[in-house]
Amino acid sequence: MMISSVHRFRDIERTPEYLQPEKCVPPPSHASLGTMWFIRDGCGIACAVVTWMLVFYADFVVLLVMLVPSRDYVYSVINGTLFNTLAFLALASHFRAMLTDPGAVPKGNATKEFIESLQLKPGQVVYKCPKCCSIKPDRAHHCSVCKRCIRKMDHHCPWVNNCVGENNQKYFVLFTMYIALISLHALIMVGFHFLYCFEEDWTKCSSFSPPTTVILLILLCFEALLFLIFTSVMFGTQVHSICTDETVELVPPGDTPTCECCWLSPSTLRDTIAHIKGLELTGVTEKKLQS
Repeated sequence: MMISSVHRFRDIERTPEYLQPEKCVPPPSHASLGTMWFIRDGCGIACAVVTWMLVFYADFVVLLVMLVPSRDYVYSVINGTLFNTLAFLALASHFRAMLTDPGAVPKGNATKEFIESLQLKPGQVVYKCPKCCSIKPDRAHHCSVCKRCIRKMDHHCPWVNNCVGENNQKYFVLFTMYIALISLHALIMVGFHFLYCFEEDWTKCSSFSPPTTVILLILLCFEALLFLIFTSVMFGTQVHSICTDETVELVPPGDTPTCECCWLSPSTLRDTIAHIKGLELTGVTEKKLQS
């Protein structure tokens, strides 16, 4: 009989040795001190670099194609200052979201001493991650990319090369908001610049040749429209999850799980669906853990 990957995974988690606290060796207490959180994932690093390059491209077109050649000095100063301020805030938020520990559960804390310190009541269920060998808090989920259990994990976003969790969700929300704002601002400026160039001579409305100017503006318009829609939806779902105190892990049974950015990371989506479908079998009582 064929066994699905989900069933195989569940059988692994049922294996008795994963329930033995003696198998878990906690890391040294000073292991995480003085270290910077950074996920060494090729896809995530590439997406993060592309994000910065797209922001720099937009800034290049806004400044050198639209604002610098403009005859209206006040218009150029106001819009240039506003756009660059929002771009700086967006990149700063991206930097913090990428390099902030999202709420990783310490590895190897599923030891007998730690379990005893929890002072569990008879029949109380706790959850153990067989991959991290750690006791999972409520609403924690194991990320196959970060290779850690993350507290209040929402999803793993390759654009910030990190999980969005308890400690860095605010930076991710700010990042999506600032990207949406600069995208909207760029679209408005592109529209006004096209009108200006149609009314005036195309050779006088830009420092570049007319064909180059048109190509640069069309590319910026496409980029801004795409990311305006994408980040606006992302920002809205994040604000909704914050207001309702929910994450992607809290999908009611029978509902279809939704996860922003998961379409860019198939392994994350697969693990999320498997978790929702019943990987709570890793939960054990105090009696089982101490046996």
